[in-house]
Amino acid sequence: MTHLRSKRLPRFAGRTAAAVLGLVAALGLGAIGEAKADAPSDSVGRWSDRAHGFASLAGGTTGGAGGKVVTVTDQAALAKYAAAPEPYVIRVQGAITAQPFGANITVASDKTIVGVGTGGELVQGEFHLEPGTHNVVIRNMTIRDSAIEGNWDCKDTDFDGIQMDSVHHVWVDHNRFSNICDGQLDVRKDSEYVTVSYNRFENNNKTFGLGWTTNVRTQITVDHNLFAHTKQRNPSIDNAAYAHLYNNYLTAQTDPGDPVWTYGNWSRGRTKMVIENSYYRDVQHPYQADTTAELVQRGSILKNTTGRHDEWGAAFEPRDFYDYRLDPAAAVPALVTRFSGPQKNIGVTLHVPGDYPTVQSAVDAVPDGNAVPVTIAVAPGTYREKVFIPANKPHIALQGTGRDRSDTVVVFDTPAAYGGSTGSATVRIAANDVTARNLTFSNDFDEAAHELNGEQALAMKTTGDRIVFEDVAFLGNQDTLMTDSPKLDVISRVYVRDSYIEGDVDFIYGRATTVIERSVIRALSRGSYSNNGYITAASTWTGNLYGFLITDSKIVSDAPAGTFHLGRPWHPGGEPAAVAQVLIRNTELPAAIKSSPWTDMSGFSWKDARFTEYRNFGPGAAVTGDRPQMSADQAREHTVAEYLRGADGWAPYARH
Repeated sequence: MTHLRSKRLPRFAGRTAAAVLGLVAALGLGAIGEAKADAPSDSVGRWSDRAHGFASLAGGTTGGAGGKVVTVTDQAALAKYAAAPEPYVIRVQGAITAQPFGANITVASDKTIVGVGTGGELVQGEFHLEPGTHNVVIRNMTIRDSAIEGNWDCKDTDFDGIQMDSVHHVWVDHNRFSNICDGQLDVRKDSEYVTVSYNRFENNNKTFGLGWTTNVRTQITVDHNLFAHTKQRNPSIDNAAYAHLYNNYLTAQTDPGDPVWTYGNWSRGRTKMVIENSYYRDVQHPYQADTTAELVQRGSILKNTTGRHDEWGAAFEPRDFYDYRLDPAAAVPALVTRFSGPQKNIGVTLHVPGDYPTVQSAVDAVPDGNAVPVTIAVAPGTYREKVFIPANKPHIALQGTGRDRSDTVVVFDTPAAYGGSTGSATVRIAANDVTARNLTFSNDFDEAAHELNGEQALAMKTTGDRIVFEDVAFLGNQDTLMTDSPKLDVISRVYVRDSYIEGDVDFIYGRATTVIERSVIRALSRGSYSNNGYITAASTWTGNLYGFLITDSKIVSDAPAGTFHLGRPWHPGGEPAAVAQVLIRNTELPAAIKSSPWTDMSGFSWKDARFTEYRNFGPGAAVTGDRPQMSADQAREHTVAEYLRGADGWAPYARH
């Protein structure tokens, strides 16, 4: 956009994100706008989306990481992508009933299959991993109902839930298996580096077996699983080099009068098995071992158990291979009952770097028309790149994983002179329903080092609706943050909370309905003793009651007293129907704010715009004829909720 502004005077350059945020902290700004002390963890745990245990060793198990993300709702699409030679993250939405009954879905290497919410199901079918398959993740699925009524032993069928032969690096996590003819999970024929965690094994005869080989090669971790109303193989592990079972809950296997021999864990052949802090309730033969096998048990709790409780041999020490969190055995029933099986908050997380080398490559992997949330987890570091989230990729969350927002910076240095105002933006968000947290967005174009006609340099531009920025920093000079909409009479909404915004000329601008709450806004000095800049330049459509709301925030500045404007009305291209609406309320203002803080722009008078204040305070606050004040009655209709609600009742603030 074209600005009328005073000539820029010499000013400091070469700022860094850390330096500026350090300055903010040094100002003693309290809770408003501070970076969080804690950030999401990617450590081993119930909510980690990285494989742990043996599946994490020897290169790890990442599934379809680095490949495209697809969503499937039918058998043909599931079979197509699961068997493809390329890596894929395959999201299963809803129940898919396999035809014919007991049909196999062949899963090739480098695949992640994950249920959407708690509704992803494979009914009367099997996921089948053929010899040589490797690097597969199956998560958050329900696999059920391939049992044949009256055929309790299933010896004449081979309808497993998941079957794998001679594979390596497989993670089976947070699934529910129920009512399957033959094995719910069969790990066979020298399969290696397998982890089975947080699954529910229910209502079955032959549940979970490992072996079908005389070799002793398999390494397997089995943790935090529920085995309920399952007769045999919970699990039965034959000729495994190392089997580590911990924090599992086995219950309701005793059934007086049932002719089937029921048992819990069995260390068979030459298996070395370690059982830790598990819980056995109403189980016959809770753990047993062949004379040729070894079994070490420590810390488990047994309630109403009968039969064999075998322990002999030294087995091995799991911590010689990997670290893990061992929960108290007494907590296992409640913990496993709550957290095992599909979980609504397990989704698809794409890691940068690791899964994808850049933020943009992770965005590109999200499917067009995306309908369910995808998180792009960005590790601490500086990412010098431009990022564009197009309109056809909604429901993306950009999440910095450092302790502070300054740890993870997305930055570029394009000015408007080289790409236009929009083209200068480091990050552009055209999609709806996008969230960014715990990140810094910067345009570090050095104005002092260049004399250009077009010094505007955006850190962020949005045109999508329902955009949330939380614990985010926007760094720049002129035009730092533009919140816009696709066209004049389309209303887009943006919510900024607990964040930091800096700049000098029109550095918060556009026509989107924008709420900035509990944040710090820093008005940078350009070295002038008369006019150092303008905080806002709204271009609200005249048919929109709500433009910009800055509330419960703090404006700070190193500019001389009385040299900064609160804003001016921007009419792009002279558009008369763009009539700025800005309310600044309950916000601390610095001495740098002018006594007459609103000013004209491009021939349009500020007095024709909708500029108001309400209950501001600090050395820059005043009530004069040049500072319109909103009445208490009006203020009740100009709240965060009213600005953002819209026809769909959007309330992003309600989570706090």
